[in-house]
Amino acid sequence: MLDQVNYSALDEAKNAFISASKRTMTFASKFGFVPDSRLGASANVFALDLKPFLKCGAENLFVTLIPEGLGTADDARPDDLSESELASFWQNIGIKTISALTNDAASAGMQTVLMSLYLPSSTPERVFNQSFLKGFLDGFVKGCEIVGCVWISGETPQLKEKIYPDKLDIAGALFGIIPPGKQPVDGTALKAGDKIVFIASSGPHENGFTTLRKLAQDLPQGYRTKMPNGQEFWQSINSPSVLYTPLIQEILKSDIKVSSIENITGHGWQKLMRSRKTLRYQIENVLPVPPVFSFVEKATNSSKLDMLKIFNYGVGCAIFVDSEAAAEETIAIAKRMQYNAIVAGTVVPSDKREVVVKPFDVSFNDETFTLKRE
Repeated sequence: MLDQVNYSALDEAKNAFISASKRTMTFASKFGFVPDSRLGASANVFALDLKPFLKCGAENLFVTLIPEGLGTADDARPDDLSESELASFWQNIGIKTISALTNDAASAGMQTVLMSLYLPSSTPERVFNQSFLKGFLDGFVKGCEIVGCVWISGETPQLKEKIYPDKLDIAGALFGIIPPGKQPVDGTALKAGDKIVFIASSGPHENGFTTLRKLAQDLPQGYRTKMPNGQEFWQSINSPSVLYTPLIQEILKSDIKVSSIENITGHGWQKLMRSRKTLRYQIENVLPVPPVFSFVEKATNSSKLDMLKIFNYGVGCAIFVDSEAAAEETIAIAKRMQYNAIVAGTVVPSDKREVVVKPFDVSFNDETFTLKRE
């Protein structure tokens, strides 16, 4: 018998994905619609509503296309999860997938409109089981609803002998726009005197999992190890990520002058100095540290410097605004929308790029972080 792709398993999964994507069709109604009110074609169509752009006299339509993914972050869990635990795990992974894509777009002021998924595996008949289909799709659809976007397309190839059996690679792409009458947030307006507003994270979000997986191997009960707050380790590291698009869009609707936004992901707090400008980012106040980071810090005997270089350490997003009043208004909007935020510090003149975190007695500069926004 010829070795071939398991189309039966793939088609069952694809039908479930199409049904889930249909639940998202109205989530981006402020920006357009699916003309024929259906999804599932080889190339689905979305009609972008240009009237708001024409009405405000916009001469340009600023768009973005971002590819991103979790890779195999879905395996940071014990092997003996119950059905309910597995469904909960996958639901959080669905939201994390949305986060990995849309939070990057949000850092430029982009509103995600369309979402696509790429889910290759070698054993779809086992990977796309009922726990995955129920949990992941519920989480992904929920994330689309929070952000306000349509799940427009996807692909689920079977890659035999290319991916480990029972493993799934999670990736995707998005199409986003800058709302009518607004400009992209590109950091060019960043200057000394700006205030830094920290927006809280829920935990590691999508970064630092190499370290977290290694720690799980060394813990007495592995991923099942109980932390002081009563949660098991796997639950804490896989908490659903915070989605910042709604907050940033609300801030951009106001008169607040936003000079820069940084999504705190890989490289941790070093991302605060992403701009190539020679400025010091002076942090005077910090958010409460989520218990998972305190646990990891103690269990690995890590320094604050190492923790801040690897993890977001409780800060998922940093928003730079032009005044103290703007910072306070930003916090008021965040509070109204149930985000935790503080005025963390100030941008000050410097002869080099550096971050100084006074509460932790930690600093970063060009010697530790060479990545620069052009």
